[in-house]
Amino acid sequence: MARTRRRTIGLVAGAAVAVLAVAIAGGLWFFFRDDAPEQASIEAAGKTLGQGSGDAARADGTWTVDPTVGKFADFSNTWAGYRFNEQLSKIGAVTAVGRTPGVTGTMTVDGGKVTDVALDVDLTKLKSDKAFRDKALHHRGLESDKYPMATFKLSGPVAIPAPGSSGRVSTTIDGTLTAHGVTKDVKVAVDARMVNGRIAVVGRAPVQMSAFNIKPPTGYAVLSIKDAGMFEFQIFFTKT
Repeated sequence: MARTRRRTIGLVAGAAVAVLAVAIAGGLWFFFRDDAPEQASIEAAGKTLGQGSGDAARADGTWTVDPTVGKFADFSNTWAGYRFNEQLSKIGAVTAVGRTPGVTGTMTVDGGKVTDVALDVDLTKLKSDKAFRDKALHHRGLESDKYPMATFKLSGPVAIPAPGSSGRVSTTIDGTLTAHGVTKDVKVAVDARMVNGRIAVVGRAPVQMSAFNIKPPTGYAVLSIKDAGMFEFQIFFTKT
């Protein structure tokens, strides 16, 4: 009788442990699930500006980053950020995406060419879906408290291709990206569209943390981070 009771207690305890393990695993999945936002697209950026088109012949002049378009809550605004793959303990691979609305700068167009682009990005305002990740980047990895700004500068004039039927312009530009105190040449794939007196530009460039002397921040939850990732942005310009 006592043996049967002990066996019953053991089975109940084992079942309780199993249920607890499933609950914990489910909680971890909910906390660390991969719900990274999609990459920016010129179609989505164009919708933010509404219906209409622009006159490319009137593009000449200086254009300034416009922070009044869209909202950071749904990333319909101007932002720049990173996209890297992480390996999390007991969870597996997820995509880490952080974005900052702190983008300022100008773009100059002259005679069908983009002749200058100069952008400053405030890394201290980077936000992702994980507060512990954002906090860590202030003193590890990007070390944004020590290196608060990243900059991008166009290396030379770029001819503006003829827009497609949707008004979309696509090209690749050469520039220099400075982050973590290091400057590197980068090739940026960009899409642009002029709508209602504004220009929307989205772009992405492959980057490696090691090239910028950045040591990937890891911890109890983050086992590893891929060295190769993406610098990406969505920027709205208004002519000044």
